[in-house]
Amino acid sequence: MSFREWIQFLLQRMIWYMETPRSERKELKQMRKEPWSVKWFGMIPFSMRMYMDKQRSRLRRENE
Repeated sequence: MSFREWIQFLLQRMIWYMETPRSERKELKQMRKEPWSVKWFGMIPFSMRMYMDKQRSRLRRENE
């Protein structure tokens, strides 16, 4: 990447930042942010939660 391309990239980002309302930038940031459990442990907490929900629903059906 040449210096000229780098400056052009920075100017494009700066213009986008200045033209975009703060609320929209904040919303985009929230959409990209992943939960801390996924960040630290990957899909393990999600899969465990799915397993527990499945077991709970199975137990409820058996008790009825």
